[in-house]
Amino acid sequence: MSLNTTAISAGQALEALRLGYAEQKAGTMTASWMLHGRPGIGKTDIVQQLANETGAKLVDLRLTTIEPQDLRGLPFYDHETRRTVWYRPEDLPDDPAAPAILFLDELTAAAPTLQPTVYGLLQERRVGRHRLPDTTFIVAAGNAVEDGALAYEMGTALSDRLIHLSIRAAATDWLTGYAVPNGLHPAVTAFIRTRPDLLETTEDTLRRGQMIACTPRSWARASTIMYAVQDKMLRDILLAGTLGEAPAAEFILIAEDVAISVQATAMLEAKPSQRGAMYPASLHGLTALIYALVTLADKAHMADVIDVMAGIGTLAQTEDRREFATLPLGELCTYGFELLIEKALKHDLQEAFRTSQSYAAYVADRQQRGLA
Repeated sequence: MSLNTTAISAGQALEALRLGYAEQKAGTMTASWMLHGRPGIGKTDIVQQLANETGAKLVDLRLTTIEPQDLRGLPFYDHETRRTVWYRPEDLPDDPAAPAILFLDELTAAAPTLQPTVYGLLQERRVGRHRLPDTTFIVAAGNAVEDGALAYEMGTALSDRLIHLSIRAAATDWLTGYAVPNGLHPAVTAFIRTRPDLLETTEDTLRRGQMIACTPRSWARASTIMYAVQDKMLRDILLAGTLGEAPAAEFILIAEDVAISVQATAMLEAKPSQRGAMYPASLHGLTALIYALVTLADKAHMADVIDVMAGIGTLAQTEDRREFATLPLGELCTYGFELLIEKALKHDLQEAFRTSQSYAAYVADRQQRGLA
């Protein structure tokens, strides 16, 4: 059974959940939500980010690890009333004063015997006689059968209880919404910006009969490997085991170029007259430098970060380094400032732009060329 809804990015899915959470809090709409997407695409990260933003307690139930009685509870015979009562599980939210997000992960992989119990949570917001507080926001997630993951077809009785969001990997969305804010390794962000087709390769990997696919989750793991493992031979083995042999080999070449040419921290510490010779002369190197600068930008370094970023746009004027003439320096500089301004606004660092001569010169140049 195909999922007949519009495919959206992870960022758009987060926006939809933000809206749903706000409307439920205001009392204007209460619904249960379902995130569909291939393994590793970031469904759990979306829900975790929503919990972080709202301050809600995240109750994460992996439905493949529980039995129906784990949700329904256990029966107990009350001799005084001659009735069977149920002791409900402690995992379910019960405090109306404490906002919570109930995350029913791996819903499509849950045993069919569990689904009737889940129906009550999704539609009636209750299990047995226990009703979820109105402050509980419900999100489910799962994979499809064609994704190569363990999954059962979702019946109409279950699907009718949900608002369905179909998530697809989008490189620009992932870079700006996840990779940059979380400080992923510059080599990873630079590589995905120039090879967005390798952000998510599950479909192609399955078609080839291979096991290891590139996913947003595996690229985040690759970033961790890049930061943590110094031994090149071991690092390359781990990258191949995370991304697959061919994508890892291509990424390793870029990572080596970045490691040799990118000196972001040193550039911030150097005198302005020394920085010109420190700019990398490749597209991948300059892209990685941009992401590294955005990661390093804080109150103490923002002024220097702006100076170095603005310098990218003037590299073509460097007489002794003609290799810059063929690179899209203006586009790179503009993209870098877009990321940097976004971070500055988010962290109240925009004052550095008002007092920066480098940024004023950058803006004046764009105005002169009719680009601003």
